[in-house]
Amino acid sequence: MERLRGELAEFVGDVFASVPRRDQRRWGECYLRGLMLDGRRKSIQPMADRLPDGNMQALQQFVNQSPWDPLPVRRRIAQRLCEAISPEVWVIDDVSFPKCGTASVGVARQYCGAVGKRANCQVAVSVHAATDTASCPLDWQLYLPREWTDEPDRCRKAGVPQGTGHREKWRLALGLLDGLAAWELKAPVVVADAGYGVSTPFRLALEERGLAYVLA
Repeated sequence: MERLRGELAEFVGDVFASVPRRDQRRWGECYLRGLMLDGRRKSIQPMADRLPDGNMQALQQFVNQSPWDPLPVRRRIAQRLCEAISPEVWVIDDVSFPKCGTASVGVARQYCGAVGKRANCQVAVSVHAATDTASCPLDWQLYLPREWTDEPDRCRKAGVPQGTGHREKWRLALGLLDGLAAWELKAPVVVADAGYGVSTPFRLALEERGLAYVLA
């Protein structure tokens, strides 16, 4: 990690250039180092324990409470990733996160790809840039099951923004593609599995956007 500090400093200076305060950029760099270090758990407390300059409260505030806009950061990361691998396709897929409890936003008993069956988990819709030798996420959005939007108090307690409703996964995928297009990134070919391919509105929306696609 020490050998890569110079490259990491350049990366942080670029992708966090939109973040207004120096202390926020500092903790952004610290958080990234925590993600890169060995260790199975990548939540705030174990990362702070592994980092020589880790501070759980400061890292928690940077991620959850610090008033900076994440969208310009995500945009710059997506741009750098596309520049680095020159993707041949964009892959739309579900990413699942097994969970034990019921408090995490969007957690429900649903199909969980991480374990290959229905289980208690969160699910996000993602767009990955891919080649034969590389893959990297460009953007993603958490899926909110209808059972959550049927319980406003549950949403409020979990911090779900007011007015957020249930949206089908294919609609989330279209929103991600539109967002990436607004970031001046163009999909070479869109690839998705049958979960998206069976949706006629999704296929028609891709054609309306002039996107080439392959759907199982």
